[in-house]
Amino acid sequence: MKFLVDAQLPRRFVSWLAEAEHDVLHTLDLPLGNRTPDSEVISYAAREGRVVVSKDNDFVQSFLLTGEPQLLLISTGNIANVNLEKLLRTNLSGIEAAFASHRFVEITHDALVIHE
Repeated sequence: MKFLVDAQLPRRFVSWLAEAEHDVLHTLDLPLGNRTPDSEVISYAAREGRVVVSKDNDFVQSFLLTGEPQLLLISTGNIANVNLEKLLRTNLSGIEAAFASHRFVEITHDALVIHE
């Protein structure tokens, strides 16, 4: 899968997904870095066929209005990076399976939620 990790998530998120053999970029890799406007993040993700990984509710609103971007929403609130990594690794196969047929997946402390 191809992912684009948003600014409020650690750059290490890229490493975690890359270790699982995914094609991953962070917004820091874009020309404007973490200052890239959400609209440009969405356009870039759509052009490249990438899932945006974010905690930002603005991407949820965009998805609900336009169907873009394909979105993995991290709904854990503040969480230590070590716990975030564990949560991602524990749920990665479920995330991959969910995106085979859905465009919006949410991960919480306790569940993987697939939005229709």
